[in-house]
Amino acid sequence: GAVSVGGSDRLVDPGLAAVWGLGRVAALEVPDRWGGLVDLPEVLDVRAGARLAGVLAAGGGGEDQVAVRGSGVFGRRLVRAVPAGAVDASWNPCPSGTVLVTGGTGALGVEVARWLAGRGVPHLVLTSRRGVAPEGLVEELSGLGARVTVVACDVADREALAEVVAGVPVDVPLMGVVHAAGVVDDGLLEGLSSERLVSVMAPKVDGLVNLDVVTSGLPVEWLVVFSSLAGTVGSAGQGNYAAANACVDAWVEWRRGRGLPAVSVAWGPWAEGGMAAGGVVVERLRRGGVRPLDVEFALRVFAEAVRGGVDVTVADIDWERFVPGFASARPSRLLAELPEVAAVVPALPAGGGGPGLRDQLEGVPDGRRRQVLLDVVRAQAAAVLGHAGAQAVEPDRAFRDLGF
Repeated sequence: GAVSVGGSDRLVDPGLAAVWGLGRVAALEVPDRWGGLVDLPEVLDVRAGARLAGVLAAGGGGEDQVAVRGSGVFGRRLVRAVPAGAVDASWNPCPSGTVLVTGGTGALGVEVARWLAGRGVPHLVLTSRRGVAPEGLVEELSGLGARVTVVACDVADREALAEVVAGVPVDVPLMGVVHAAGVVDDGLLEGLSSERLVSVMAPKVDGLVNLDVVTSGLPVEWLVVFSSLAGTVGSAGQGNYAAANACVDAWVEWRRGRGLPAVSVAWGPWAEGGMAAGGVVVERLRRGGVRPLDVEFALRVFAEAVRGGVDVTVADIDWERFVPGFASARPSRLLAELPEVAAVVPALPAGGGGPGLRDQLEGVPDGRRRQVLLDVVRAQAAAVLGHAGAQAVEPDRAFRDLGF
């Protein structure tokens, strides 16, 4: 019940989706020890059990995110979103009410607040743990015509959040919500404690659950949740963050299933900031083929989400860099239906079906084996680091000095 395959197959338990987010990171960090993810039907009858046995016996074949259902076995795919169409520049998403922005004083929250104020939203409530806005922000938003309230609130604290919502003036009722709160605490799975997992999941997941509860019965017309690319495809070193974002993606789907408004946007890094704004993080992502998003473009996508879009992942990807790093250590069918990926995959070295390294070396004269081995190591290192080719990897430099 952690995932849905669409149609009448409703998602049952969004909390379990966190396991899927964690698993996507395990596939990247420990590819030789990770089997994959299988979601079972609520009733595991003989037919479903046979299908599960078939999945396990098949050895994957690149399928490592699978849902077993009464109607068959389904593999997960990332597909191109259908453009929702441009939102008119004069459109006001909340002409007579309040919009609450959690994480509203962070880099992304500030950009969203500027956009909302510029569209004529009359009242903005910006929350953060410290409740301190960047210098000049309140004056800037007021100059655009918006009343601004900045509040210190940990969204994981339901009572504190309820107090904030109760304080919204009756003449401008709460009608829109942007959940952009979140923290990161990066580290590999082997060093991930339960405390570090909880600390990252609390503002993102507990915050959304609390928003769901405290806005019950209010005239909220739209709720947009800021999720992350890490939860969609995985991100090495971000197991807790991927788990949290996969969980909120599922919670949004579950909320819609109850007839309530909600949409999730899983962002890649924004060019002007966000939790991936640090130089080291941005450089690591860029090296792996993930480029920072243009802010104006991101805000156009945000507008489409507010107007009633579908859940999307939004990222600027250099596929020639991204795909080798994503698939070099472990085959995956997740990206198989993207045409850009199909253009890259034929150029990649053959996977497990080709000759092994021992076979390659046995077919080479003794005097050339060292060079062949060196070429293989350099090519694999280049793929992992996101370089265009083996020539970028100097053979006499230590792996750590190269960026591992």
